[in-house]
Amino acid sequence: MNEFPMRINKYLAHQKITTRFGADELISRGDIFINGKRAVLGSKVMENDKVEVRGKNNIKSYKYFAYNKPQGIETPDISVKDMFPIGRLDKDSHGLIILTNDGRITDLLLNPKYIHEKEYVVKTKEKLRSNFKQKMEAGVDIEGYKTKPCKVQIINENMFRVILTEGKKHQIRRMCSNLFQEIADLKRTRIMNIELGKISNNSSREIKGKELETFLKSMGIK
Repeated sequence: MNEFPMRINKYLAHQKITTRFGADELISRGDIFINGKRAVLGSKVMENDKVEVRGKNNIKSYKYFAYNKPQGIETPDISVKDMFPIGRLDKDSHGLIILTNDGRITDLLLNPKYIHEKEYVVKTKEKLRSNFKQKMEAGVDIEGYKTKPCKVQIINENMFRVILTEGKKHQIRRMCSNLFQEIADLKRTRIMNIELGKISNNSSREIKGKELETFLKSMGIK
């Protein structure tokens, strides 16, 4: 970081202690200290300042869930309090969505400057063309933007698996359309190390233990 002096809430977010909004809550409660003095909203820190969080037991307990979104709904039917989805799947698609109350990971997962794998199984209405895999993997021009190279595995004559490292809106549908293939079904099966597995439709399971540790570590959160 070379943006010093830096606002204390931004500093705490950079350090992945909490979100900026969460930092403001901690500051308002008097839990944040800079060089031994209680911080106030708008306080700024220098690179060598000592920043302390003295009310750590009051910091929000973060939770993470893998959710299987069914077709036909725009957003998940979230039954877990205070959870929100990271990213989305369009109404006609289904599969894995991450639910959490941890705002720190939103930018880390969705910002295109970070490279994270997402895996999908796609069924097409017609047989896949002989050069489909080659064309798809090389990148496809969608309205003036060429998609990044991806990995494609042909499952059968009208089904394939694709691994992307970016997430443009309706990207797979647009890529297939430009390669003259119409999608019949699109299912997301993996986000980074989180697998959809056998989660039933419109249900979720908590992400925890080693799986959670690997997930957070890959985003630089310890």
